[in-house]
Amino acid sequence: MTTTTSLARHRALGDHTWQDQAVCTPTEYNPVDPEVFFPGPEDADRIATAKALCAQCPVARVCLDAALETGDTHGIRGGLTEEEREPLHAKINDRLDYSRVNAVLAGRDISVTKAERRAIVLAGYRQDVPVERLAWLLKITPEHALKLYRETRRAIRHRQIAEQATARAASTNHSTTSAEQPNRDDFGTAA
Repeated sequence: MTTTTSLARHRALGDHTWQDQAVCTPTEYNPVDPEVFFPGPEDADRIATAKALCAQCPVARVCLDAALETGDTHGIRGGLTEEEREPLHAKINDRLDYSRVNAVLAGRDISVTKAERRAIVLAGYRQDVPVERLAWLLKITPEHALKLYRETRRAIRHRQIAEQATARAASTNHSTTSAEQPNRDDFGTAA
């Protein structure tokens, strides 16, 4: 599981305005050849050129997120080649970025993963976010939000019960172990 807390600009759902800030966007003053971002696997020079441009890009992180969230597997995106992004695509639903969780809790309309949605529900539950607000944040019905809160309450309760049982078992094992060890009086006295 990947967990990050970096400060990042997160694009809103359906927002493509970040592309205007991308270094790869050709303009009159920045005549970038878009083909440089679609090199062949053996074209090391074009790959290096594209990565150097991405390293200067103020929205490289947003570009990478967009590629991962939309399943875009072509070309160099966010400074990573297709091959470098492949493992990230496979693990995208496990991504847990707390800056994204906090952005949603603050009311931002951004794309989140399954792990981030679970974190939003847990944080909402712990912060007493009303069911209606959680429903609005996650774009679900209030009934579904209430169900998620019930499941969260149940999971927290089960975890507490398991922790208590583990503590009792450890306490029982400790007292059994100390009872089996001889104490000073068990050795008798010398005659």
